[in-house]
Amino acid sequence: MPDKNGFPHFMLKEICEQPKGVLDTVSPRVSLDEGIVRLDDVRIGPEELRALRRINIVASGTSRHAGMAGQYMIQELVNLPVDVDYASEFEYRNPLIGPGEITIVITQSGETADTTSAQREAKAKGSRTIAISNVMDSTIAREADGVLYTHAGPEISIASTKAFTAQMAVLYLFALYLGQVRGKFSREQRRLLIRELLELPRKIETVLKVASDCEALAGRYRNTQDFLFLGRAVHYPIAMDGALKLKEVSYVHAEGYPTGETKHGPNALIDENLPVVILATRDCNDPGSMLRYEKSLSNIRGFKQQSARVIAIACEGDGELSKIADHTVMVPHAPELLLPILEIIPLQLFAYYMAVAKGLDVDRPRNLVKSVTRE
Repeated sequence: MPDKNGFPHFMLKEICEQPKGVLDTVSPRVSLDEGIVRLDDVRIGPEELRALRRINIVASGTSRHAGMAGQYMIQELVNLPVDVDYASEFEYRNPLIGPGEITIVITQSGETADTTSAQREAKAKGSRTIAISNVMDSTIAREADGVLYTHAGPEISIASTKAFTAQMAVLYLFALYLGQVRGKFSREQRRLLIRELLELPRKIETVLKVASDCEALAGRYRNTQDFLFLGRAVHYPIAMDGALKLKEVSYVHAEGYPTGETKHGPNALIDENLPVVILATRDCNDPGSMLRYEKSLSNIRGFKQQSARVIAIACEGDGELSKIADHTVMVPHAPELLLPILEIIPLQLFAYYMAVAKGLDVDRPRNLVKSVTRE
């Protein structure tokens, strides 16, 4: 029988196991000294990878949010077009894919029914497939041309936490590998990118120290029935997953939305009764990230004029944001494409403590199963 190792719930245990999950997923596959990423299980040759025209990512639920983050990673680092689909909707849109493409299918269990169906559809159309799974020798891994296992360890709680961060880490690794094969980076550039990736486990340990802040926020908002989660660019999928976690375990209605889209409808809902959770981190070395951050500050000022209560996820030392948000939870600085792996952790903790405050079955939310094996 799985052991909680002294934790009150598997979900909290698995949130706290994320430093090890990311380390075990990344470290065996990189050489910092050589500046090399090794993904032997991809099993698709360099010539074919260099000739790729497009990548498709297909997944459901939290795994799809990882795929959405992976879309930004691959397009930014490799300059290769990436499409992301819901696995359950894939076959209904007549996906125009075929040879010269790779379809990445992502599922924690490796047995998700709609994802395996999408994989078979992609293969039937001539696309190569790569599986990302947390379970060795799963159906999706056996049927793929290549496989990238996450090494997060068994995930017992229905709400996915450590598998999600490991999926994002392995997608970032895959982006680095593709860039390496396609000659996008110098050795020194690769070493810098690998070094930042290897720093993540230590930074995740730092983020876990905000647990008491997240617990206090949950106590404050335990009776709130609606939340709006916002993020721009690669942070939008994290807003989506933060909202999903809250829905799954605390039965609170929450919606994840692109920050800039609030003016196209959701702004009508924002008042003192709808807390806004906004991802407002920044990479000071990335002009695009700083522009995103400045826009987010402007958005927060507008929300405050509408009497909104704002919970912001920000980078350490951000005094300006702390002055205007009602609550600020800090994460360490990191490159723009790696910040999502840090940002999701306070949102996971908040969802967990909201469910605990309501006295709910955190690990077994009603009407949900760990592996969706029927469409």
